[in-house]
Amino acid sequence: MEVRQTGVRNVTCGENVVIYEPANLYGCTLGEGVFVGPFVEIQGNTQIGNGSKIQSHTFICEYVTVGERCFIGHGVMFANDMFREGKPNPDRESWGRIVIGNDVSIGSGATILAVTICDGAVIGAGSVVTKSITTKGVYAGNPARLLRQL
Repeated sequence: MEVRQTGVRNVTCGENVVIYEPANLYGCTLGEGVFVGPFVEIQGNTQIGNGSKIQSHTFICEYVTVGERCFIGHGVMFANDMFREGKPNPDRESWGRIVIGNDVSIGSGATILAVTICDGAVIGAGSVVTKSITTKGVYAGNPARLLRQL
């Protein structure tokens, strides 16, 4: 049996970053003034922009870029291995990329697949974002749909 400890390893941080433990962060970059709540995992090759806030129980997979001043609610799941062959794909380079613009708010319990979300979008709690969002607005549902433009 092999037991591995959670922790903060190989993380590049700007100034005034706050990380509440327990947390599992590795190989990622956190900009200035980032807040990370407890029970969060942020995987490698991920960048979190200045002033963004990640609430508890959130999972951010590899190859995610979160812009500046974003709010990621409790229990948000990011997923970029789409199981195209019906099973996990071991080839990380083929996984999708997720890009979140600046000033985006994502409600608790949302799921974000391999998409791009434009600046200023609001994603409702519990929503599942399956397609890229290119118009600033409020989106909700499964799959997430535009409710109103902002």
